Amino acid sequence: MQQAQAILKDELDLFEKKFKEAVKSQTPLLDRIMRFIVNRKGKQLRPMFVLLSAKLCGPVNESTYRAASLVELLHTASLVHDDVVDESLERRGFFSTYALWKTKISVLVGDYLFAKGMLLALDHNDFRILQLLSDPVRRMSEGELLQIEKARSLNITEEVYFEIIKNKTASLLASSCAAGAYSTCSDEILTGKLKRFGENVGIAFQIKDDLFDYGNQSVGKPTGNDIKEKKLTLPLIYTLNKCDKATKRELIYIIKNENKDPKKIQKVISKVIESGGIDYATKKMYEYRDQALKILYEFEETETRNGLEELVRFTTDRKY
Repeated sequence: MQQAQAILKDELDLFEKKFKEAVKSQTPLLDRIMRFIVNRKGKQLRPMFVLLSAKLCGPVNESTYRAASLVELLHTASLVHDDVVDESLERRGFFSTYALWKTKISVLVGDYLFAKGMLLALDHNDFRILQLLSDPVRRMSEGELLQIEKARSLNITEEVYFEIIKNKTASLLASSCAAGAYSTCSDEILTGKLKRFGENVGIAFQIKDDLFDYGNQSVGKPTGNDIKEKKLTLPLIYTLNKCDKATKRELIYIIKNENKDPKKIQKVISKVIESGGIDYATKKMYEYRDQALKILYEFEETETRNGLEELVRFTTDRKY
């Protein structure tokens, strides 16, 4: 990401200041939690996609910074709520908000972040950007609920899997790119093009995340964590569709009833690798990445386009 970060050095520095200002609160407890969250933010991929998509279509302006802040507020809120839903005690190698402040406070903190994001846009009449970024909030909830429903019966198909990740992950990245584009050009055709670009990147990003569950890299969650949570990801779905009935029954039994046993989890992982599930998911990931790049190459080659291409390739080549 070095090229993208270099291109955006001044913009990211200014974004940092604006984001810290955006999350401030007059309530001491809330302000303390906000500082904790800000100090442990991740790679800032989504704000970078906002800023680079904006630069691709015109000069970055105050509306762009508000769009980037809104994206980060919505993403952070979703992570806080996700940790409550998953009862996760860790986030990026640190204690999660849920671990330190438990359910009630975590839910309220997530609600506060959502509200701050909406008000940031409304207070400056960024109605179209708010519209673009409100849709993924709905879709993330729908995706999470669909995943929970399917985890109970373990009857998820590849089609349903893609519906879940389009809603849970890709929708926010798609809207991030669209909001960035709209902030500098107000052109609905370019906005739609960048939205399709972002959706393809988001799908590739989530498949890469799913693949980490079958590797040994340190990625902030234990290997096999998705299996423990009965989440059927693409490598496992492929395996269940390809293996014989007896093996399928055995794997489903392990996922349903023995998903806390490390040896049993390793057995599932080994079967996925043997069946070609990893290779299949990797192939699909690169297909979505290449579709994103195809859209990107419709724009004139510039430093900004090259920075976006680097970010796209980072999503699939990253080691964490």
